[in-house]
Amino acid sequence: MKPRIYTIGYEAATMADFLAALTSARVKRVIDVRALPLSRRPGFSKSPLRAALAEAGIDYVHLKALGTPASGREAARKGRHAELERIYAGQLELPEAIAQGGQMLELAREKPSALLCFEREPGGCHRSLLLKAVAPEAEVVDLFA
Repeated sequence: MKPRIYTIGYEAATMADFLAALTSARVKRVIDVRALPLSRRPGFSKSPLRAALAEAGIDYVHLKALGTPASGREAARKGRHAELERIYAGQLELPEAIAQGGQMLELAREKPSALLCFEREPGGCHRSLLLKAVAPEAEVVDLFA
């Protein structure tokens, strides 16, 4: 059976809308795939995010090695998607990223899980590249908060 993996970006979301989207999809775990789990958006940095998710009955796991290196984040901000793809492909070849890619799949098979990153549109985000590389057989459901 192919795994179903949700994705969600919090770019334009309030915490209430974000939690509502996860809850309505029956997501039980958020897998944070940001290299740096920090945010200028209130509530979306690692510690407050983990606390808000726990209050909603949702687990939180941070898989740092699946995040985008600084040069890839810069390429994404500037709309240079081909450059982001090239940089991120290199990231996914690192031993820790290979290990965490396997861990991500195991976690998603255990309970309904959503990959978290900043970008609202998954097509402009590395989470789509991650799923294409690590879980090409997965059923991907993009959530919007």
